Amino acid sequence: MSVELNHRITGEGPPLIVLHGLFGSRENLGGVIRQLEDEWQVHALDQRNHGSSPHTDAMDYPAMARDVVAYMDARGLDKAALLGHSMGGKTAMQVALLAPERVDHLIVADISPVGYKPRHDAILAGLCSLDLSSVRSRQEADKALAEYVDMPGVRQFLLKNLERVPEQARESATALYRWRLNLPVIEASYPKLALAPEGDTPFEGPVLFIKGAESAYIQEKHRDDIRRLFPDAELRIIEGTGHWLHAEKTETFASLCRRFLKS
Repeated sequence: MSVELNHRITGEGPPLIVLHGLFGSRENLGGVIRQLEDEWQVHALDQRNHGSSPHTDAMDYPAMARDVVAYMDARGLDKAALLGHSMGGKTAMQVALLAPERVDHLIVADISPVGYKPRHDAILAGLCSLDLSSVRSRQEADKALAEYVDMPGVRQFLLKNLERVPEQARESATALYRWRLNLPVIEASYPKLALAPEGDTPFEGPVLFIKGAESAYIQEKHRDDIRRLFPDAELRIIEGTGHWLHAEKTETFASLCRRFLKS
């Protein structure tokens, strides 16, 4: 069953749906959205169990793709372009494979249509280890998370999911913070999120894969899988970037998107 996704709509023009990655929210690609909303009506979505979208026990790519299609139905969008980063890229690919007639252009940022070995075990362990009943500040949470996640930038990104509990909603005098993420379900569903999107019939529409040159998520060995499912795909590489290519070189990333969407 689909859920009604939290969203923000900006700009005017043809519809462009933007999907964030794991542990993220609709704000993550804000820089790119601001670059594109002059010519596109951008729909930034929180995927299920993320941001302010509903929590649900089911979490896999077919279900997440149905959420996007239901969102399009609710807003009268017969067709839209899709842009997804990482997990959002897999969701976007799943939409194209599930409902190809609904997808105009597809942009996939730094992810391939393949299964991956677990890469986020330390992050999940760190997030789940935090005893929020005793956390009194974000600085305390950051210090505790540092035992599992070395990079300050990654911790800052993760801790955007930590929100202060409104006083009237506190269940105890010590619970000052809570996760926006549905951590238990994300942890339980992680093996499914590492899988490839499902599809036997290829999506014949135009597809752009954008790779961070220093990232290993799109590799030469993935070429056959990409061509099998997305025969009209092209690849662009942004030098000097890793997996967070849309944040590291926002203008370059947005320029590639603009050129492709107008082609």
